[in-house]
Amino acid sequence: QVQLVESGGGLVQAGGSLRLSCAASGRPFSSYAMGWFRQAPGKERDVVVAISRGGGRTYYADSVKGRFTISRDNAKNTVYLQMNSLKPEDTAVYYCAAPWSGGSQYTPATEPAQYDYWGQGTQVTVSS
Repeated sequence: QVQLVESGGGLVQAGGSLRLSCAASGRPFSSYAMGWFRQAPGKERDVVVAISRGGGRTYYADSVKGRFTISRDNAKNTVYLQMNSLKPEDTAVYYCAAPWSGGSQYTPATEPAQYDYWGQGTQVTVSS
């Protein structure tokens, strides 16, 4: 059974940092495409960052470029999202996701419909 479990969310002041983790089990996700999404109340789920299969290409939403960084520890089957210089508008539930097929090695997937496996989400709240 495939499982994605996020952790690391919490309450932080504006300008602070958090590191989210997404631990995968049930499949060897080390080479899979992965995505981090977020959803604020009343808004759609949007991509934050996505990485292609094999990790050769990444996509960052304009709103997080220069502040957020995706990385992965293949030995731990874990993907991380380092978030720096956090802003109140970053407040949302953050989800990690993976595609059943493993994804494209050329183009990071940026749409929720392109992903099949989702974690339960972790709340990030940034106070002003």
